[in-house]
Amino acid sequence: MPLSPVKGTSQACEDVSTQAELLSRTHATNRETIQPITHLMNWGRVPLFMFMRVLFGLAILGCAGFAVILVRHGANAASKTPIPAAKVDQPLASTPGKESAVFAGGCFWGTQAVFERVKGVIHTAAGYSGGSAATATYDQVTTETTGHAESVEVVYDPSKITYGQLLRIFFSVAHDPTQLNRQGPDVGSSYRSAIFYVGDDQKRIANAYISQLDDAKVFQGRIVTEVTPLNGFYRAEGYHQDYALHNPENPYIQVCDRPKIEALKHQFPDLFVDYQGRH
Repeated sequence: MPLSPVKGTSQACEDVSTQAELLSRTHATNRETIQPITHLMNWGRVPLFMFMRVLFGLAILGCAGFAVILVRHGANAASKTPIPAAKVDQPLASTPGKESAVFAGGCFWGTQAVFERVKGVIHTAAGYSGGSAATATYDQVTTETTGHAESVEVVYDPSKITYGQLLRIFFSVAHDPTQLNRQGPDVGSSYRSAIFYVGDDQKRIANAYISQLDDAKVFQGRIVTEVTPLNGFYRAEGYHQDYALHNPENPYIQVCDRPKIEALKHQFPDLFVDYQGRH
């Protein structure tokens, strides 16, 4: 049967989106309504868009019915088996080294939370790819006019993990590659699914893997992931780095990203590491 490895997670996040829309209609959560609350936050560091994401999550987690949905979807996401390994890949390198890969799969908080817990990954960074350096800021990217996608740079040791293995994790647990220009509650081209390849080998492996998965009908829909050359990766603002690690009680993290970490742990136990941050 065709799979959707993070379908449970995406559905839970879509429930967030639906409830948030209803909440905004009921309570008129526009700029004027929220303004008294803004004094509690440093807006130079925490944009309004981010705060709304947290506000909606808090309201939703107050509903007992949604809590039941969350538990059910989280369990389903973590119990699925991984998708097939890439048939086209490079062998493990004979000596340690450093190579980089850049992936976009919705909000970069969750994508980074997954890859920083993978054995063989040296470090990760949340950032922006697809647009220019001049527009690589969170406030500009969220206008959906910059061409950027929220992305994660993964620096890894090719003697410990291959590019094909990273792709398998990306498609298995990091996001749903069948959603076009969105992931769960996050809608827009900045949340698109994309692989920004570095070199012809990465391009060849990525395209071959997408064809392999589509031909096998692994997912319920066709993969919409873009495979495009990396013209620049621009590191995001400091408060976005390791966001899920530093904000584990954030309702958005609990609903949309924590199940991805649990899925990684269950589906790839030999590759899972307990990341506690860079020291």
